[in-house]
Amino acid sequence: MYFRPYFWLTFVSVPALIILLLLGSWQVQRLNWKTELIAEYQQRATADPIALPADDIIADQMQFTHVKLTGRFLHDDELFLTGRTYEGNAGFHVVTPFVTDDNRVVLVNRGWVSEAYRPQEKRLFSVKDEQTSVSTIVRAPQRKGYFVPENDPEGGFWFTLKPDEMAAHLGRDDIITTFYLDSVRTSEVITLPIAAELKINVSNAHLNYALTWFGIALSLIGVYIAYHVNAGRLRFGANTGKES
Repeated sequence: MYFRPYFWLTFVSVPALIILLLLGSWQVQRLNWKTELIAEYQQRATADPIALPADDIIADQMQFTHVKLTGRFLHDDELFLTGRTYEGNAGFHVVTPFVTDDNRVVLVNRGWVSEAYRPQEKRLFSVKDEQTSVSTIVRAPQRKGYFVPENDPEGGFWFTLKPDEMAAHLGRDDIITTFYLDSVRTSEVITLPIAAELKINVSNAHLNYALTWFGIALSLIGVYIAYHVNAGRLRFGANTGKES
């Protein structure tokens, strides 16, 4: 084999290749971390429910923990998250303050309703003022996506579930704002609002990212080799020790 590397191309390609391989390896590490995290979330969500802890919840440490609430909903203060879908149908998520038996107030995302069932008078069966128990999971406050509009409380448009903003809009300083809870479905019978299924839906695209970085690295190697072959700087086979 005869190989005479082109200096400047090598000077640029080798560091670039190292960076690409490091980025790919980092994404593999992130993939392992995210896979373990999702498994931990799944275990929390499917475990037997616990009572809402008496001390302050650190949402990130209790994310997706299965919690059983007992108390009553404050239906007069319900709010609606805009632009939610269920099986392709547009609608809203109903977010309602909930007073626990020990007089703490938390926000519960009760689930989905269509436009037709947004008015309470269309679903009186779901707004009864009575003691109830609700199966929920702990969620950290949502973060606004890059292309998601800002919440418009006065206009009644909520795009991101931020408990602090909702509590301020409702004028309630007793609402806990460090977390909220998603109501989860515990029966095959579907009622309004349609609660979430007890499953974890956390994005995990690190494998695709890793393959992308490794693919670019492989392409760089291919281009580097092809350039040297075409330039006569790389030849394979016998009698290649000298340039022709």
